[in-house]
Amino acid sequence: MAKMTKAQIMAKLAEKTGMKKKEVVCLIEAMVDLAYKEAKNAFTIPGLGKLVLVNRKARMGRNPATGEPIKIPAKRVLKFRIAKAAKEAVLK
Repeated sequence: MAKMTKAQIMAKLAEKTGMKKKEVVCLIEAMVDLAYKEAKNAFTIPGLGKLVLVNRKARMGRNPATGEPIKIPAKRVLKFRIAKAAKEAVLK
C-alpha cells in the first residue's frame, strides 16, 4: 500500500468519526500545536506513543570520508517512543 497523504488521512478520519473534514483538520492541528508546546515535559498520545526530549552526551565519532576521529558535541533531541500496544498491533 502507498503512503497516505495528509488529505487522505483527514478524509478517512472524517469518515470514521462522522465529523466534517474542516473539524478534523482543526482538531489535528490543535493536537499538533499542543504536542509541540508540551514535548519538553513528555507528550503522550494514548495507544500510540510518547514524544520526549532527550539529552545526548558528547561522544567520539568518525569522519566516513577520511576515517579521522571527530568529537560530536552534546545536544538535545526529540524522540518518539512507540507504545507497546501499537507495536503489538502493527507487528502481529
